Amino acid sequence: MESHSRQGVGDNSWRLTKMRSPMNGITMPDVLFFLRAWSADPLRVAAIAPSGPALAELITREITPDCGAVLELGPGTGVFTRALLARGVRAEDLTLIENGGEFIELLRSRFPKARVLRMDAARLDRHNLFDGVPVGAVVSGLPLLSMPPKQVLAILAGAFGLLRQGGALYQFTYGPRCPVARRLLDRLGLKATRIGRAYLNMPPAAVYRITRRAPSRLA
Repeated sequence: MESHSRQGVGDNSWRLTKMRSPMNGITMPDVLFFLRAWSADPLRVAAIAPSGPALAELITREITPDCGAVLELGPGTGVFTRALLARGVRAEDLTLIENGGEFIELLRSRFPKARVLRMDAARLDRHNLFDGVPVGAVVSGLPLLSMPPKQVLAILAGAFGLLRQGGALYQFTYGPRCPVARRLLDRLGLKATRIGRAYLNMPPAAVYRITRRAPSRLA
């Protein structure tokens, strides 16, 4: 799912939605999208295939329609987006931020009622996306492990600048630990909690809930 990639995939193979991967039920055209994006820029596209349904279910498990507006970063082909809709989140409450030009037409076609924006997630603080109304949750499919700390810091700062109090950012990783370094979490006053691991995903992936730390209380 980690899917920021360059423009240049100019075919309509994704329309063949009945073709399925034997690995995890994803469409073969979606796999082709990721393979091409990954081959063009492996550092920006950390996966060679979209995430599977097990990971999509895990990363969206705690999100309900009561959350209100939901921000998704790096939706790629929309695997997590579908899971959010299946959980009852309204398409009108979804804002999808994607920097990979080849995915924009696909996302707008698949989710016509959602707001799909092509922009850099590291510049969230430069845009008044929600007119000052905080969002309830953020779901991230961004390849944070392949990004420099300064970029990760900007993404998190921007996301938490939009999140309501008590809201959470959900991030997955293929690595053995949280993809956000402890020093970055400390700098922003955040904490990360692993909420589960999707062993049926290819490859297996863990999901972390990142939230603000409770203010310390003086004795």
